[in-house]
Amino acid sequence: MAAIDFPDDLIALERAAWEQIKAGALTVNTMFAVQQAVTAVAAEVGEPRIDVEMELKRLVRHPEPEAA
Repeated sequence: MAAIDFPDDLIALERAAWEQIKAGALTVNTMFAVQQAVTAVAAEVGEPRIDVEMELKRLVRHPEPEAA
């Protein structure tokens, strides 16, 4: 799978969802918005939705350390 250039709004949406998950307060609206956006990006890049979702979650939940 090639690196995906995620739109900034999708990254922000996934970050918001992750914060809600950690707080035990994920809403259906947030979850649905993330899923719709992931599905759209997957269709755009021609990759399976699950692969796109896993890469997005990795990016948000386990970011690479910044170089010094």
